[in-house]
Amino acid sequence: MKKLIGLLAICFVFSLSALAQHEGHPGGAARPEVGGGHQNIPKHGPAKVTTPHPAEENRKFNDKAGHPEAPHVHANGQWVGHDTGPNDPHYHLDHPWEHGRFTGGIGRGHIWRLGGGGPSRFWFGGFYFSVAPYDFGFCNDWFWDSDEIVIYEDPDHIGWYLAYNVRLGTCVHVMYLGM
Repeated sequence: MKKLIGLLAICFVFSLSALAQHEGHPGGAARPEVGGGHQNIPKHGPAKVTTPHPAEENRKFNDKAGHPEAPHVHANGQWVGHDTGPNDPHYHLDHPWEHGRFTGGIGRGHIWRLGGGGPSRFWFGGFYFSVAPYDFGFCNDWFWDSDEIVIYEDPDHIGWYLAYNVRLGTCVHVMYLGM
């Protein structure tokens, strides 16, 4: 009995220290600026670009300390890194929609769990996609067999969608490959 009480006391102490780390936000941790789960899923995809940023190699995306070095979405819905406009050669397709259009759910209300694969071909819910070759380096830390993603339409790059990683808050251009 003494061992059980001692074990419960230790568990209680560890629980208090864990709770102390979550101050500043009712019901849990302070809301992170990027990623952080379901609470930060963007309400909508990016707006159509009106003043394009020039497409450049080795572009930097970590706009603040602690933000990822990849295109991402701030908790306030600001899309960072999706601003090159429709003439970006990295996302030009000779045959847009050659595999058809994605008919699954798009947007915040449709969260998909990755089922396997990798950047060149991954799947969820019976749908297959591939990441744009230029974006491969932006998804090195994705868990291809378990991360949750949300698909958004890309208003600027015909034939592409944007996959938003719920855990990380990062996004990449993806092409629908069919069912």
